[in-house]
Amino acid sequence: MLIVLCNGCRNRTYSAIELDTLNVAELEKQANRGNADAQVELGRLYYYGERGVNKDYTEAVKWFQKAVDKGNAYGKYRLGICYDKGNGVEKNYTKANSLYKEAFNAFSKMAEKDDAKAQSHLGECYAYGYGTEKNEEQAFATYKKAAEQGYAHAQYSLGICYYSGYGVTQSYIEAVKWFQLAAEQRDAHAQNHLGACYYKGDGVTQSYTEAVKWYRLAAEQGEARAQDNLGACYYKGYGVTQSYTEAVKWYRLAAEQGEANAQYDLGNCYRLGYGVTQSYTETVKWYRLAAEQGVVNAQYNLGVCYIKGDGVTQSYTEAAKWYRLAAEQGLAIAQYNLGNRYYKGDGVTQSHAEAIKWYKKAAKQGVEEAIQALKKYGITNYD
Repeated sequence: MLIVLCNGCRNRTYSAIELDTLNVAELEKQANRGNADAQVELGRLYYYGERGVNKDYTEAVKWFQKAVDKGNAYGKYRLGICYDKGNGVEKNYTKANSLYKEAFNAFSKMAEKDDAKAQSHLGECYAYGYGTEKNEEQAFATYKKAAEQGYAHAQYSLGICYYSGYGVTQSYIEAVKWFQLAAEQRDAHAQNHLGACYYKGDGVTQSYTEAVKWYRLAAEQGEARAQDNLGACYYKGYGVTQSYTEAVKWYRLAAEQGEANAQYDLGNCYRLGYGVTQSYTETVKWYRLAAEQGVVNAQYNLGVCYIKGDGVTQSYTEAAKWYRLAAEQGLAIAQYNLGNRYYKGDGVTQSHAEAIKWYKKAAKQGVEEAIQALKKYGITNYD
């Protein structure tokens, strides 16, 4: 649908559907003309890296601030998140809380008039404790009001509540119902989650074909997690003809948006030479990006690269650093290998006490090598 915009559009309030209909160039044009709703939506695209817009927190903050300067509640909400997370600005919880409270008060007033968009955002405030105390039941109830009015993002959020049992009795069937409604309105997050339900068989008959269908619809809208999920389907040949080349294509699109799991998956492809020319340098590059975001297997495998000197200068110290980060997240093989570093004194000060500590953690998870290592110390009790 083509939206013809008038000269006075700077003061117009757009519906979510209208904003989604505007192409990015037109959205930017309206934002530059001073339309606050367009400014918030453009900022949101920069924040999440959606619809072909490269993720850029600084640009996101710029547009949110412009909307805030006009008193826009949605701009205040989004800018509050930026200050809360330290994305595009220095972390400032005082500033974040002030913006959250202003947004919450505005949403509350608009929600009383059955404004579905405001109700959906008010639900998020209750869910995350933005500008108010967390309240699961209130979040669910507020999402439901907006969802029943057909507001897609609230339908998606309501689906999440049912999927996880947040503020309501857990039900995959109800989750799928709401994901479906939102997905049919082109909500990319809902499409991805609906795909995941089909992938796992949660609330529906398991179907990789249906999973791929919904993943693809979301991925083509730029939804990074869906791109990673679609890449995994191509990697494994689930619901599609197996293709490492296609897997890499989708992993890369997600990885370049900063999706941590996709960065790890792409690193694996470079390590194995699947769909790309084998390269340890590229492997390390993508493992590191994922590891810095806390992906435990990336942290461990980056440690392995440092042990072997694959794609990096060999360093036991760096290996121990990454093993430790993975071990502290509970990865058993990392705990065992960190124990080995302490046993040998490689990259750390040699310590049998520390070796035993990490061997025990790994042994509790059933790592046979750790169990055997402890037997050398005469230890069979892992508590």
